[in-house]
Amino acid sequence: MATTMLQAAAAVTQNCLVRNDWVCPLYVETRGGELLEATREHLFLTLVSVGLGVLVALPLGILAHRLRRARSLTVGVTTVLYTIPSIALFFLIVPMLGLSAATVVTGLTLYTLTVLVRNLLVGLDGVDPEVRDAAVGMGYASRGLLWRVELPLALPSAMAGLRVAVVSTVALATIGTVVGNGGLGDIISRGLQANFRAEVLSASVLCVVLAVVLDLLLLLAQRLLTPWQRTA
Repeated sequence: MATTMLQAAAAVTQNCLVRNDWVCPLYVETRGGELLEATREHLFLTLVSVGLGVLVALPLGILAHRLRRARSLTVGVTTVLYTIPSIALFFLIVPMLGLSAATVVTGLTLYTLTVLVRNLLVGLDGVDPEVRDAAVGMGYASRGLLWRVELPLALPSAMAGLRVAVVSTVALATIGTVVGNGGLGDIISRGLQANFRAEVLSASVLCVVLAVVLDLLLLLAQRLLTPWQRTA
């Protein structure tokens, strides 16, 4: 009987959950399903937000490039949006969309615009005027010049902005926990409140891994879409 009690006491002592260790494989084993579900939600928030950001930033960037009068307004507005504290921005959106994932996606989308628009503008402005003149001489109209010449040459700069937007969105998505839709941020917040070290570290590491994986995938996509850079 005494031996059994000693063994039980030793098992409890060796339990990383009981010791509240930062690194605890037992936590990952017992909460793996919850971590996976939170990661999926985090990925969904990131991809939808960045995707919507690209859909909005592309016409804004082209408009700002073509119409100089629109440049200052576009860059100024997107920059002002980026300076609004994330918690404040989410609570400004809540009255319109409620405590939902749509609130988080809207806020994250607005944050992506300044990076996406600026990098697209840098890429379009960097196209050699001689290349444009040559394309016009070959018969390209305004639309063909944009889609067949300017945007492909601006792609490296635009992809660099997209990579920054994705990584920053992975980090910012955790703030969505203030409205109950933060993906891995919900787990991090709960762990901080309970001083549960393994929970905080595990969710934080997953955020980093998710950001790194998405960044590497975009880097691979950029290499595939810009074969002339590999040749150079």
